Amino acid sequence: MAKYKIAWLPGDGVGVDVCEATKICLDKLQLDAEYIHGDIGWEFWRSEGNPLPDRTLNLLKSTDCAFFGAITSKPKEASIKELNPELQGKGLVYSSPIVKMRQLLDLYICQRPCRAFPNNPLNYKDKIDIVVFRENTEGMYIGVEYQPVPEVMYSLKGMERIPKDAAISIRSVTEKGSERIVRAAFEYARKNGRKKVTVVNKANVLRATCGLFLDVAKVVAKDYPDIEFDSANIDAICMWLLKNPLSYDVIVTTNLFGDILSDLCSQLVGGMGFACSGNIGEKYAVFEPTHGSAPKYAGQYKVNPIASILAAKMMLDWLGETDRAKLLYHAVKEVVVESRVKTYDMGGNDTTIDMANAISQKL
Repeated sequence: MAKYKIAWLPGDGVGVDVCEATKICLDKLQLDAEYIHGDIGWEFWRSEGNPLPDRTLNLLKSTDCAFFGAITSKPKEASIKELNPELQGKGLVYSSPIVKMRQLLDLYICQRPCRAFPNNPLNYKDKIDIVVFRENTEGMYIGVEYQPVPEVMYSLKGMERIPKDAAISIRSVTEKGSERIVRAAFEYARKNGRKKVTVVNKANVLRATCGLFLDVAKVVAKDYPDIEFDSANIDAICMWLLKNPLSYDVIVTTNLFGDILSDLCSQLVGGMGFACSGNIGEKYAVFEPTHGSAPKYAGQYKVNPIASILAAKMMLDWLGETDRAKLLYHAVKEVVVESRVKTYDMGGNDTTIDMANAISQKL
C-alpha cells in the first residue's frame, strides 16, 4: 500500500499538460504515492451541470491531499449557454470548483510564494522573495450576490442609497477568519526566519470589514514581538511593490486583495509560469499553479510547467517530504540558472515536457 493517496485533478486545457509534466518529476523523486484521478472542470459542467461532482468531493475526503491543474471558467450567461440542451432552463448556476473546495474543506490559507530565481530574464528585480498569505474562505468570494436586490433589504439602514437596478455582492470578514490567517502568516515568518509581516487592507474606507481585519492583526502581532509588523493600504502597496519590492517579506490580506496582490507579486518574479499556490486547512490541502486553463494552448505542450512543479514542491513540504522538496526546488533553480531549456514565455521554444525532462534530469 502506498504511503500517500493523492487526488489528481488535471482539469481543463493546459492543466492537463502541466500535470503531466509535474508527474514526470514526482515519479523521478520516487514518492511513495498513489495518484487517483478525479473528475473536475468545464466538461463536467456542460455534461452534468456540476464542475465539481459529488464523486470528486468523496475522493477528496478519502485522500491525504489533492493536486489541481487548471479549469475553464466563464461568466454566468456564457456558462449557461454551454450547458447540454437537456440541462438548460433548470436554474443551474456555475460556481468555481476551486472556490468551492476551499470553502467546503475549510482551506483557509492560500499561501503563494513569489521568489526570483537567479539569471531569470523575466525578473523585475533579482533577490525578490515574498510570500503572500491570502484568506481563502470569506471576503468578497463567499458567493452571496443579488441581482436584482431583494425588496426586503431596502429596509436596512443605508440601503436607500442603492439604486433599484443595482447588483450587490456581500463582503463578509469575521474575527475568527482574520485571526487565523494573520496568525498563520506570523507562524510561517517565525518558522522560516522571516523578518517582517505586512498586513494589507483598506481600513480608511472599508471601515467595518477591513477595520476588523486590521484590528485583529494588531492584536495577533503582539504575540510575535520578534517579528516586525506593519500595515499598508491595498492601493499604496501596489505602488510600493513596484518601487521597492525588496522591502517586503510576508504579506497577509483578505481574499480579493490577496488574489490581486499575489498575481502582481508573481509577475515580479517571472509571471504566471512561476506562480504556485497551496490551499491549506487544518487537515487537508490542495496544491495548484495559479494560472488559468489557457484553452488556446490546450494540448500543445507550450506553457511553462514550473508553476505546477513548484506547487508539487509545496505539496511535498506539506506532506513532510522536505528532503524531496529541497531536491525539486534546486533542480528547478539549476535549470532556470543554466537557461538552456526555455518555454515560450522565457523566450525559448522548448515544450512543457522538455522543461519537465530537464528538471527531472537534474534530480
